[in-house]
Amino acid sequence: MRVALLVTHIRAEEKLLLAAFNSRGINPEVILDRELNFDVSRGPEQRAPSGRAWRGYDLVFERCVSTSRGMYALAVLNSWGVRTFNSYETAAICSDKLRTSVALTQHGVPQPHTRVAFTPASAMQAIEDVKYPAVLKPVTGSWGRLLARVHNRDSAEAILEHRQTLGDYNHHIYYVQEYVDKPGRDIRAFVVGDRTIAAIYRASNHWITNTARGGQATNCPVTAPVNEICLRAAEAVGGGILAIDLLEDAQGNCVVNEINHTMEFRNSSEPTGVDIAQEVIDFVIQQIEVMA
Repeated sequence: MRVALLVTHIRAEEKLLLAAFNSRGINPEVILDRELNFDVSRGPEQRAPSGRAWRGYDLVFERCVSTSRGMYALAVLNSWGVRTFNSYETAAICSDKLRTSVALTQHGVPQPHTRVAFTPASAMQAIEDVKYPAVLKPVTGSWGRLLARVHNRDSAEAILEHRQTLGDYNHHIYYVQEYVDKPGRDIRAFVVGDRTIAAIYRASNHWITNTARGGQATNCPVTAPVNEICLRAAEAVGGGILAIDLLEDAQGNCVVNEINHTMEFRNSSEPTGVDIAQEVIDFVIQQIEVMA
Protein backbone atom coordinates (compact mmCIF):
# COMPACT_ATOMS: atom_id res chain seq x y z
CA MET A 1 0.00 0.00 0.00
CA ARG A 2 1.58 3.27 -1.14
CA VAL A 3 0.65 6.22 1.07
CA ALA A 4 2.02 9.76 1.29
CA LEU A 5 1.57 12.05 4.28
CA LEU A 6 1.62 15.67 3.09
CA VAL A 7 2.66 17.98 5.93
CA THR A 8 4.13 21.36 6.76
CA HIS A 9 6.08 19.76 9.59
CA ILE A 10 5.62 16.80 11.93
CA ARG A 11 3.43 17.81 14.86
CA ALA A 12 2.10 15.64 17.68
CA GLU A 13 -0.88 14.56 15.54
CA GLU A 14 1.32 13.50 12.62
CA LYS A 15 3.54 11.46 14.94
CA LEU A 16 0.45 9.66 16.21
CA LEU A 17 -0.81 9.05 12.67
CA LEU A 18 2.56 7.73 11.51
CA ALA A 19 2.68 5.37 14.50
CA ALA A 20 -0.84 4.17 13.70
CA PHE A 21 0.13 3.52 10.08
CA ASN A 22 3.26 1.68 11.25
CA SER A 23 1.17 -0.53 13.53
CA ARG A 24 -0.65 -1.72 10.42
CA GLY A 25 2.59 -2.43 8.59
CA ILE A 26 2.50 0.72 6.43
CA ASN A 27 5.36 3.21 6.26
CA PRO A 28 4.05 6.40 4.62
CA GLU A 29 6.34 8.65 2.61
CA VAL A 30 6.42 12.09 4.25
CA ILE A 31 6.20 14.96 1.76
CA LEU A 32 6.79 18.53 2.95
CA ASP A 33 4.49 21.13 1.42
CA ARG A 34 7.38 23.58 0.99
CA GLU A 35 8.91 21.14 -1.50
CA LEU A 36 5.85 20.98 -3.75
CA ASN A 37 6.27 22.23 -7.30
CA PHE A 38 3.31 21.19 -9.43
CA ASP A 39 3.35 21.53 -13.20
CA VAL A 40 -0.39 22.10 -13.59
CA SER A 41 -0.09 22.01 -17.39
CA ARG A 42 0.83 18.33 -17.12
CA GLY A 43 -0.72 15.38 -15.34
CA PRO A 44 0.02 12.83 -12.62
CA GLU A 45 2.88 11.25 -14.55
CA GLN A 46 5.17 13.89 -13.02
CA ARG A 47 6.99 12.95 -9.86
CA ALA A 48 6.40 13.98 -6.28
CA PRO A 49 9.37 15.27 -4.22
CA SER A 50 9.75 11.69 -2.97
CA GLY A 51 10.59 10.60 -6.54
CA ARG A 52 7.41 8.56 -7.03
CA ALA A 53 4.89 9.50 -9.72
CA TRP A 54 1.83 11.07 -8.08
CA ARG A 55 -0.41 8.49 -9.73
CA GLY A 56 1.66 5.81 -8.00
CA TYR A 57 0.11 6.60 -4.61
CA ASP A 58 -2.95 4.78 -3.35
CA LEU A 59 -3.62 7.75 -1.09
CA VAL A 60 -2.25 11.16 -0.17
CA PHE A 61 -3.20 12.15 3.39
CA GLU A 62 -3.14 15.95 3.63
CA ARG A 63 -2.13 17.38 7.03
CA CYS A 64 -0.74 20.83 6.17
CA VAL A 65 -0.73 23.58 8.78
CA SER A 66 -1.25 26.09 5.96
CA THR A 67 -4.86 25.83 4.87
CA SER A 68 -4.17 27.41 1.49
CA ARG A 69 -1.23 25.12 0.69
CA GLY A 70 -3.18 22.03 1.65
CA MET A 71 -6.32 23.08 -0.20
CA TYR A 72 -4.55 23.91 -3.48
CA ALA A 73 -2.49 20.74 -3.32
CA LEU A 74 -5.74 18.79 -2.95
CA ALA A 75 -7.24 20.65 -5.91
CA VAL A 76 -4.35 19.64 -8.16
CA LEU A 77 -4.14 16.06 -6.92
CA ASN A 78 -7.88 15.44 -7.17
CA SER A 79 -7.89 16.87 -10.71
CA TRP A 80 -5.38 14.14 -11.58
CA GLY A 81 -7.52 11.43 -10.03
CA VAL A 82 -5.24 10.98 -7.01
CA ARG A 83 -7.21 9.79 -3.95
CA THR A 84 -6.84 12.12 -0.96
CA PHE A 85 -8.18 12.61 2.53
CA ASN A 86 -9.94 14.81 2.78
CA SER A 87 -11.13 15.68 -0.72
CA TYR A 88 -10.57 19.13 -2.18
CA GLU A 89 -14.30 19.87 -2.18
CA THR A 90 -14.67 19.02 1.52
CA ALA A 91 -11.57 21.07 2.38
CA ALA A 92 -12.77 24.04 0.32
CA ILE A 93 -16.12 24.09 2.14
CA CYS A 94 -14.73 23.56 5.64
CA SER A 95 -11.95 26.13 5.24
CA ASP A 96 -14.53 28.82 4.48
CA LYS A 97 -17.02 29.56 7.24
CA LEU A 98 -19.48 31.12 4.81
CA ARG A 99 -19.45 28.09 2.52
CA THR A 100 -19.88 25.87 5.59
CA SER A 101 -22.92 27.88 6.68
CA VAL A 102 -24.44 27.65 3.20
CA ALA A 103 -23.88 23.87 3.13
CA LEU A 104 -25.43 23.44 6.58
CA THR A 105 -28.47 25.49 5.55
CA GLN A 106 -28.92 23.47 2.36
CA HIS A 107 -28.96 20.27 4.42
CA GLY A 108 -31.17 21.61 7.21
CA VAL A 109 -28.50 21.32 9.90
CA PRO A 110 -29.04 23.63 12.91
CA GLN A 111 -26.50 26.45 13.30
CA PRO A 112 -26.43 29.90 14.94
CA HIS A 113 -28.31 32.67 13.15
CA THR A 114 -25.73 33.85 10.60
CA ARG A 115 -25.57 36.80 8.22
CA VAL A 116 -22.94 38.02 5.76
CA ALA A 117 -22.35 41.55 4.49
CA PHE A 118 -19.75 43.31 2.38
CA THR A 119 -19.50 46.91 3.61
CA PRO A 120 -19.27 48.43 7.08
CA ALA A 121 -22.75 49.95 6.69
CA SER A 122 -24.40 46.68 5.68
CA ALA A 123 -22.36 44.84 8.31
CA MET A 124 -23.71 47.15 11.00
CA GLN A 125 -27.22 46.36 9.83
CA ALA A 126 -26.40 42.64 9.89
CA ILE A 127 -25.13 42.90 13.47
CA GLU A 128 -28.28 44.68 14.58
CA ASP A 129 -30.43 42.14 12.73
CA VAL A 130 -28.69 39.34 14.63
CA LYS A 131 -28.98 41.45 17.82
CA TYR A 132 -26.41 42.15 20.53
CA PRO A 133 -24.27 40.48 21.62
CA ALA A 134 -23.12 39.32 18.20
CA VAL A 135 -19.96 37.55 17.10
CA LEU A 136 -17.80 38.75 14.22
CA LYS A 137 -15.53 36.17 12.60
CA PRO A 138 -13.17 36.13 9.65
CA VAL A 139 -14.45 33.74 6.97
CA THR A 140 -11.11 31.92 7.06
CA GLY A 141 -8.95 31.13 10.07
CA SER A 142 -8.65 28.79 13.02
CA TRP A 143 -7.63 28.48 16.68
CA GLY A 144 -10.17 31.12 17.72
CA ARG A 145 -8.15 33.98 16.25
CA LEU A 146 -9.67 37.36 15.36
CA LEU A 147 -13.06 36.55 16.84
CA ALA A 148 -14.85 39.51 18.39
CA ARG A 149 -17.96 39.62 20.58
CA VAL A 150 -19.70 42.97 20.23
CA HIS A 151 -22.16 44.20 22.84
CA ASN A 152 -23.26 47.55 21.47
CA ARG A 153 -23.11 49.86 18.46
CA ASP A 154 -20.00 51.72 19.65
CA SER A 155 -17.89 48.58 19.86
CA ALA A 156 -19.28 47.31 16.56
CA GLU A 157 -18.37 50.55 14.78
CA ALA A 158 -14.82 50.44 16.16
CA ILE A 159 -14.23 46.83 15.11
CA LEU A 160 -15.71 47.38 11.65
CA GLU A 161 -13.51 50.43 11.11
CA HIS A 162 -10.38 48.53 12.15
CA ARG A 163 -11.17 45.61 9.84
CA GLN A 164 -11.98 47.86 6.92
CA THR A 165 -8.83 49.92 7.36
CA LEU A 166 -6.24 47.35 8.46
CA GLY A 167 -7.48 44.01 7.18
CA ASP A 168 -6.97 42.39 3.81
CA TYR A 169 -9.90 41.58 1.53
CA ASN A 170 -10.87 38.52 3.61
CA HIS A 171 -11.59 40.82 6.54
CA HIS A 172 -13.90 42.91 4.37
CA ILE A 173 -16.30 39.95 4.20
CA TYR A 174 -18.32 40.50 7.36
CA TYR A 175 -19.50 37.18 8.76
CA VAL A 176 -21.85 37.78 11.68
CA GLN A 177 -23.35 35.20 14.03
CA GLU A 178 -25.62 35.35 17.01
CA TYR A 179 -23.86 34.77 20.32
CA VAL A 180 -24.89 31.44 21.85
CA ASP A 181 -24.71 31.68 25.63
CA LYS A 182 -23.14 28.28 26.12
CA PRO A 183 -22.61 26.82 29.62
CA GLY A 184 -18.90 27.66 29.88
CA ARG A 185 -17.98 25.01 27.34
CA ASP A 186 -18.48 23.78 23.82
CA ILE A 187 -18.21 20.33 22.25
CA ARG A 188 -15.70 19.06 19.73
CA ALA A 189 -16.77 15.78 18.16
CA PHE A 190 -14.68 13.62 15.84
CA VAL A 191 -16.37 12.07 12.82
CA VAL A 192 -14.61 9.34 10.84
CA GLY A 193 -16.64 8.20 7.86
CA ASP A 194 -20.14 7.44 9.12
CA ARG A 195 -19.23 7.28 12.84
CA THR A 196 -18.85 9.85 15.58
CA ILE A 197 -15.97 8.10 17.31
CA ALA A 198 -15.48 10.46 20.29
CA ALA A 199 -16.21 13.90 21.65
CA ILE A 200 -14.79 16.27 24.22
CA TYR A 201 -16.07 19.19 26.20
CA ARG A 202 -13.79 22.23 25.94
CA ALA A 203 -14.29 24.31 29.08
CA SER A 204 -12.93 27.77 29.79
CA ASN A 205 -13.70 30.89 31.80
CA HIS A 206 -13.25 32.80 28.54
CA TRP A 207 -16.05 32.81 25.98
CA ILE A 208 -13.61 31.38 23.41
CA THR A 209 -13.11 27.78 24.52
CA ASN A 210 -10.62 26.42 21.95
CA THR A 211 -7.93 24.26 23.52
CA ALA A 212 -5.44 26.37 21.53
CA ARG A 213 -6.61 29.26 23.74
CA GLY A 214 -6.45 27.34 27.00
CA GLY A 215 -9.71 25.39 27.00
CA GLN A 216 -9.60 22.23 29.13
CA ALA A 217 -10.65 18.94 27.54
CA THR A 218 -12.85 16.36 29.28
CA ASN A 219 -14.86 13.47 27.90
CA CYS A 220 -18.23 14.22 26.35
CA PRO A 221 -20.56 11.23 25.89
CA VAL A 222 -21.56 10.72 22.27
CA THR A 223 -25.31 10.72 22.80
CA ALA A 224 -27.80 9.95 20.06
CA PRO A 225 -28.57 13.68 19.47
CA VAL A 226 -24.84 14.55 19.32
CA ASN A 227 -24.18 11.70 16.91
CA GLU A 228 -27.12 12.64 14.70
CA ILE A 229 -26.22 16.32 14.28
CA CYS A 230 -22.55 15.47 13.71
CA LEU A 231 -23.27 12.93 10.98
CA ARG A 232 -25.69 15.32 9.29
CA ALA A 233 -23.08 18.09 9.41
CA ALA A 234 -20.38 15.80 8.02
CA GLU A 235 -22.64 14.74 5.17
CA ALA A 236 -23.41 18.39 4.40
CA VAL A 237 -19.74 19.16 3.69
CA GLY A 238 -18.93 15.96 1.82
CA GLY A 239 -17.85 13.64 4.63
CA GLY A 240 -14.47 12.19 5.48
CA ILE A 241 -12.36 12.78 8.58
CA LEU A 242 -13.72 15.81 10.40
CA ALA A 243 -13.97 17.63 13.72
CA ILE A 244 -17.39 19.15 14.35
CA ASP A 245 -17.64 22.01 16.85
CA LEU A 246 -21.01 22.23 18.59
CA LEU A 247 -22.54 24.87 20.85
CA GLU A 248 -25.19 24.07 23.46
CA ASP A 249 -27.95 26.56 24.18
CA ALA A 250 -29.68 27.07 27.53
CA GLN A 251 -32.07 24.20 26.77
CA GLY A 252 -29.23 21.80 25.97
CA ASN A 253 -29.91 21.78 22.24
CA CYS A 254 -26.86 21.73 19.96
CA VAL A 255 -26.04 23.80 16.92
CA VAL A 256 -23.04 23.41 14.61
CA ASN A 257 -20.51 26.19 15.04
CA GLU A 258 -17.67 25.15 12.72
CA ILE A 259 -16.28 22.11 10.90
CA ASN A 260 -12.55 21.37 10.66
CA HIS A 261 -11.13 19.24 7.85
CA THR A 262 -7.55 18.94 9.21
CA MET A 263 -8.42 18.23 12.79
CA GLU A 264 -6.16 18.45 15.80
CA PHE A 265 -6.70 15.76 18.41
CA ARG A 266 -3.58 15.56 20.58
CA ASN A 267 -5.56 16.55 23.70
CA SER A 268 -8.55 14.32 23.00
CA SER A 269 -7.55 10.66 23.05
CA GLU A 270 -6.66 10.57 26.74
CA PRO A 271 -9.91 12.05 28.13
CA THR A 272 -12.10 10.04 25.76
CA GLY A 273 -10.21 6.76 25.95
CA VAL A 274 -10.40 6.51 22.16
CA ASP A 275 -7.27 6.05 20.06
CA ILE A 276 -8.31 8.66 17.53
CA ALA A 277 -5.23 8.26 15.34
CA GLN A 278 -5.77 4.50 15.06
CA GLU A 279 -9.46 4.95 14.29
CA VAL A 280 -8.55 7.40 11.51
CA ILE A 281 -5.91 5.14 9.99
CA ASP A 282 -8.11 2.04 10.17
CA PHE A 283 -10.78 3.95 8.25
CA VAL A 284 -8.29 5.25 5.67
CA ILE A 285 -6.91 1.76 5.05
CA GLN A 286 -10.42 0.36 4.73
CA GLN A 287 -11.26 2.98 2.10
CA ILE A 288 -8.11 2.16 0.11
CA GLU A 289 -8.95 -1.54 0.22
CA VAL A 290 -12.52 -0.88 -0.93
CA MET A 291 -11.25 1.13 -3.91
CA ALA A 292 -8.58 -1.44 -4.85
